[in-house]
Amino acid sequence: MRNAPDDGHAPVLLAESLAALALRDDGTYVDATFGRGGHARAILAALGARGRLVGVDRDEDAERSAATIDDPRFTFRRGWFSALPDLLAPLRIDTVDGVLLDLGVSSPQLDRAERGFSYRLDGPLDMRMDRSRGETAAAFIAQATVGELTKAIRDYGEERFAQSIARAIAAARQREPIVSTRALAAIVAQAVGARTRGDWRQDPAARTFQALRIAVNRELAEVSLALPRIAAILAPRARLAVISFHSLEDRLVKRFVALASKPFGGDERLARMPIPTSELPRPPLVQVGRAIKPGAGEIARNPRARSAVLRVAERTDAPLPSGWPRGFVVDALQR
Repeated sequence: MRNAPDDGHAPVLLAESLAALALRDDGTYVDATFGRGGHARAILAALGARGRLVGVDRDEDAERSAATIDDPRFTFRRGWFSALPDLLAPLRIDTVDGVLLDLGVSSPQLDRAERGFSYRLDGPLDMRMDRSRGETAAAFIAQATVGELTKAIRDYGEERFAQSIARAIAAARQREPIVSTRALAAIVAQAVGARTRGDWRQDPAARTFQALRIAVNRELAEVSLALPRIAAILAPRARLAVISFHSLEDRLVKRFVALASKPFGGDERLARMPIPTSELPRPPLVQVGRAIKPGAGEIARNPRARSAVLRVAERTDAPLPSGWPRGFVVDALQR
């Protein structure tokens, strides 16, 4: 969840993210989830006169926020971060010294009712990060089968009452279209009822809204495609820093880094061959430290940071394995 300084929120894990990128004065960096520019502005402040930063986001509001940064070292490109190599090509950037991904929905998106992300605010059931393309959440639940709804809510929301919620949505839409966040939240709350979750702080609709947002925006597929493509444009010793906000994202990032930190991506065929460890090919990435989480002070200032996890990897000078990146797209739901 990305926070914005112009909305009164501090960027999550800001100091930790800057340290993770190991910024060089003259380096070229990418904030691939610009949001409202909290991390980007801090990166610019740390760069020297020869440094360069590219901001990327698919949200039109992020593009408007980026337009307020008057700095010759900064360039913004609107697009999906899985297309980062293509977005950088017109800028004549082939490799970069670091990329930051701050995954999930941003605080401004959550706090604006008209975006349809929040179950606490009444607004149109949209949930698209890029409102210029794709179907809305309302359109998705209008045409999805009960089985498709159950799978999305169960897999993307990790919701144990997924089938009950899916059936309730299907019954409600027969009476009238479900077009508002308040209407959907009420349907979910009624379907869940008084059944305990074990966490009374969480709204009954939280997991369903997360699931629909992920489905509408293809978030996990986007991350899965993006990680190997981004790793391929990292210069030797460049850093990839990824902040995740729920277990599905974090699992995907963790598995990718683990896979890419093994010789030839951990190819099982190598493990069965009589090859001395010293002669194994070097991996393209190496994990940097352990997962980093916000401290108590940051969580007190910004409760939305509670679930944040930062993972960091560094590019080695080893050649990329054959089939990269296609062979390194990972399944986010594989356990």
